[in-house]
Amino acid sequence: MYETSSLREKLKLFGIILIPILITQVSMFLMNFFDTVMSGRAGAEDLAGVAIGSSLWVPVFTGINGVILAITPIIAQLAGAKATKDIPKKVQQGIYLAVALAIFILIVGAFSLNPVLERMDLEHDVRHTAKWYLITISTGIVPLFIFNTLRSFIDALGQTRTSMMIILISLPLNVCFNYIFIFGKLGLPAFGGIGSGIATALTYWLVCIITVFVVHRLRPFRNYGICRNWDKPALKAWGEQLKIGIPIGVAIFFETSIFSAVTLLMSVYSTYTIAAHQAAMNFATMLYMIPLSVGMALTIAIGYELGANRSFDAKVYSYIGLASGLGIAAFAGAVLYVFDGPAAALYNTNPEVIELTKQFIFYAIFFQLADAFGAPIQGALRGYKDVNVTLVISLISYWVIGLPSGWLLANFTPLEPFGYWVGIIIGLSCGAVALLWRLLHVQRHYAQANDV
Repeated sequence: MYETSSLREKLKLFGIILIPILITQVSMFLMNFFDTVMSGRAGAEDLAGVAIGSSLWVPVFTGINGVILAITPIIAQLAGAKATKDIPKKVQQGIYLAVALAIFILIVGAFSLNPVLERMDLEHDVRHTAKWYLITISTGIVPLFIFNTLRSFIDALGQTRTSMMIILISLPLNVCFNYIFIFGKLGLPAFGGIGSGIATALTYWLVCIITVFVVHRLRPFRNYGICRNWDKPALKAWGEQLKIGIPIGVAIFFETSIFSAVTLLMSVYSTYTIAAHQAAMNFATMLYMIPLSVGMALTIAIGYELGANRSFDAKVYSYIGLASGLGIAAFAGAVLYVFDGPAAALYNTNPEVIELTKQFIFYAIFFQLADAFGAPIQGALRGYKDVNVTLVISLISYWVIGLPSGWLLANFTPLEPFGYWVGIIIGLSCGAVALLWRLLHVQRHYAQANDV
């Protein structure tokens, strides 16, 4: 990151930060994408099992990862204020916290996995795949959380291309692992959907090892000495991160868990419907990587500018990000509308599943447009370290408005399973409008503070 003096310079710098983040996020998503697609090739039951397992894992991961993401605005503001001597200890304490959170998730999962799955109305094969998918993927939780902490540090310095290169190296290996474990190659048995969990866990370990090496040995990261002179865990430092991270994590959990809740509610429908819903949701989630990446870039840029007491520049970046997210998402939606058939055929060869997937994709176009408006604003607010109101907005828009309206439409109108998707669109739209109001309020506050 560096100071800019014109709109043209800001656009250039924002693009330098954003493009590697977007490639990184899409590549990370593609790991899940290939899990889903390749599991679907093993059978509809495998696809449905991975869908159920993912619906339980993704909200937990994204929620906890939100706590880890608090490192990004903390480091970005320190970098903007030129307080580099404070950065190493913040990252080290972030790693301690990440490991503690991973252990906590493993303990909770050990006691809750069977009861949760047994309460769901699933076919035996689907339940078996979901259970062992989650067990195998859990072996990579600790390195995953360590990687995300180090990645947040790397990105906060504006070195987003480094994260991109690490993931680009790991992605093809993940595909190879999937091929080996799902379909049974190199003399191994065919694990089906469970094999995708094994492959993903191995990939988590791989990216963690690579990232530790990069931070310890390569410039500019080794200059910070992250891997040297470790302090003991400090609850005070954890508290600072948790103060920002818990609202971020809970807000993300509210947003992602509504999708998982919909998947679980759809367990009353046929296996084909669950498979089609998951396939369409998987593809729509890939499109969500666009506004999510814009939001992450905004957190870095705005945090850096605020650390340097340049609130007007931070405001300009927020509008650049919002316009970028909407423009790219509109183009992506148009492409998806035209190529919905080929997109659906990627996941399964069954004609009924393909037709259902195409119908779900139509609704996905609209809610990804709402996401394109809301996600960048959330990223901007994180750069301002304004996270508590976002938490309330997420709760109300998704769980008080979105899910209940979806349930009513699914159960009392001819929309049936598609009613849940309409409910998601309603919730996302309400949340986006409320987030915009909050961003404008925060910007006015900073502008008035600078005038004083």
